Amino acid sequence: MSSPTVSETNLTGVPLLFRGKVRDIYDLGERLLLVATDRISAFDAVLPTPIPDKGTVLSSLSAFWFARTAHVVQNHFISDDVTTYPPELAAYSALLARRSMLVRKAHRIDIECVVRGYLAGSAWNEYRRNGTVCGQTLPIGLRQSERLARPIFTPATKVETGHDETSA
Repeated sequence: MSSPTVSETNLTGVPLLFRGKVRDIYDLGERLLLVATDRISAFDAVLPTPIPDKGTVLSSLSAFWFARTAHVVQNHFISDDVTTYPPELAAYSALLARRSMLVRKAHRIDIECVVRGYLAGSAWNEYRRNGTVCGQTLPIGLRQSERLARPIFTPATKVETGHDETSA
């Protein structure tokens, strides 16, 4: 069963630090609360129609991988169990369940990447100029938006906004 669609959160009495393309980030002193909404963005723009349960899926995937890779590299993840959150968040438990995580404040490393399965957007522009995508040579004669023989992992072309959301 789907939960109500969440386009934006407003936790009265909890300081909103930043509202990103998908996440609302609240300042809890030494920690942050990351809330994944159902907003969807494409090409650095937030689209008008949210996708039900997108935030719950995003949070679940993030929590899984933070927990799964913690032995490889230390990360900022503390918990996604709302019963362990600070008392001032208790009134919002139903909203936060399955779509939020409590994290340590950390210095962010600004890296954005894309797994590309199709030749579109900035990848198409580079391919037309050089026959490459992020320096990776692709076969000659591909067409715009054509499916690639196998997906490629590339850094993303980033539009600098001065703000970005924590990668979780």
